[in-house]
Amino acid sequence: MIMYILWTLLFFHVSAQRWTLFDGESKPKRESRVRLVGDLPSSGRVEVYHDGQWGTVCDDGWELAEAQVVCRQLGFPGAISVTPGGQYGEGSGPIWLDDMNCKGSESSLSDCSFKGWGVTDCSHKEDAGVVCETGTNITSNRQFFLDNSLGLSDDLGLLFDSGDGCDFRINVQDTSEEEELTFCVHRMILMIYPELNITNDSRNLTVDVSQTCHPHVSAFLRYLYTRQIDVSITSAQCVHQLAFIFGVKKLMEDVGRAFSLLLPEDNTFRTQVSMYEYGVRTGDLVLQENVLQYLSWNCEFLISSPVWSTISFHMMDALLRRSDLIVNDEAFLLEGLETWIQDKGDEISSDQQASLLNHIRFLLIPVDKLYEMQFSSGVFHQNHEKLYLTGLLRGFQFNALPFSKIKNQMDNMSSEYLPRIYTGDDWSQFINDTTINYQYHNYYYGQNNRIQNFLTPAHPSALYREQKVYWQAQVFLSAQECSNNGISCTSFPVARFLANGNQNMYTSTIRYSNRLILSCKNENNVFHVQDFKNSMAVVSNNSSMGLPNPCPDDYSFRFVVRPEYI
Repeated sequence: MIMYILWTLLFFHVSAQRWTLFDGESKPKRESRVRLVGDLPSSGRVEVYHDGQWGTVCDDGWELAEAQVVCRQLGFPGAISVTPGGQYGEGSGPIWLDDMNCKGSESSLSDCSFKGWGVTDCSHKEDAGVVCETGTNITSNRQFFLDNSLGLSDDLGLLFDSGDGCDFRINVQDTSEEEELTFCVHRMILMIYPELNITNDSRNLTVDVSQTCHPHVSAFLRYLYTRQIDVSITSAQCVHQLAFIFGVKKLMEDVGRAFSLLLPEDNTFRTQVSMYEYGVRTGDLVLQENVLQYLSWNCEFLISSPVWSTISFHMMDALLRRSDLIVNDEAFLLEGLETWIQDKGDEISSDQQASLLNHIRFLLIPVDKLYEMQFSSGVFHQNHEKLYLTGLLRGFQFNALPFSKIKNQMDNMSSEYLPRIYTGDDWSQFINDTTINYQYHNYYYGQNNRIQNFLTPAHPSALYREQKVYWQAQVFLSAQECSNNGISCTSFPVARFLANGNQNMYTSTIRYSNRLILSCKNENNVFHVQDFKNSMAVVSNNSSMGLPNPCPDDYSFRFVVRPEYI
């Protein structure tokens, strides 16, 4: 598990007169800032920034839920313990918060309930503290070189290094204004970037950057000259945010792709959820899509994780619109959404709840679960009875009527009747044997666990439940295995998914858009999904996968049948 990366530790503020990083509604409230004062970055006295100064928090009502909010806000996976009674020394200045009451899912401490700013009966002897979980640090030796120079001379890099003839100063401050760096650069270079509004009369620019990012500012400024930069996993967010501020969109997109290297490394999903929100704030569509794809592929595990209840409305809306969600079945997804709605309570309006429920594909819920829903659902009778009853009616119609009867109506339903990636036992087969066994000069004898036979209904509709299609799932790891099965292979592994001849009787009504899912054997996280073409799927190598393979040569294959009406 990786450390929850720096996400909320970084706050930028830029100005030519002073700009803020996030303008308008997405601008962070300065009173939401927190810090820990102690000997270690992960533990200390909690201090909150409000009304232009730092103050402390009283330990009255200070429990683990409040500590979880602080630690996650600071970028840690969670809290280990709370420390009451001024254990980390007495602070100074105002005691800003007292009688805290957090649910534990809030995005910042100031979102919790409390008496009011500065309303307290405490002394600094009661200053609250926390000990945060750090997890395992990310290895910082992985890095990549970005080159967008298009042949620009490296002389510009030497010009930056020497500072000869510089006529413009960039002042880099910590957000607390306690530390400052100064760079002398060339105004003409900065005028290339219109978002900075640098003119011939401009003489300086002030950039407020978290101290964590100070070591990376020089490399970023040099990139403005040369379009070349080395980026490591630990520097990626700093470079990305600076690129966002300076309007260097190409660099922002390239570094945004690099964030995908982190996606498979955090099984808690906290990093991924934070990445998505960061992508929304910076308008990075590439980063948003990469995160949503990964969370879609691992949706079943995400729903079962503590992070599920913390997901924002707009993120939930984006997830539920997707057809690449991997879940046991549509009923499982609905149950997860209902749990999320109940956990959110009054945070989500009835209209927002309804808009999310409308993304549920009631037509594809197994008919027995569709019937049970009216008795077991915790949300059914909470202002949404009409919505559920409409979904039930359409679901029963879909299951009971022949395709020819409902085809015209289905054409208007767009994705509502198209399957997601359902991994229930009725629709998938799992193969996790990746051991090659040769005997007698490349002839294999005995049972091959990488060839599995199974059957599925022809379609999820109740009309087809008793009509079966027989499938054979195969995984080949060598040229000899391919040859023994009558095919030629040039790279490995190769998966083949064959249907018995009775599939052909449905080709005028049903097509099969099957999927191959790759996941790690021990952790089960999905890192790759691909189609079958002519019944074959050649698994991409690690360098060409959309995401890095976190478990080379130690992963499992799941074959998923996806029937849909045509």
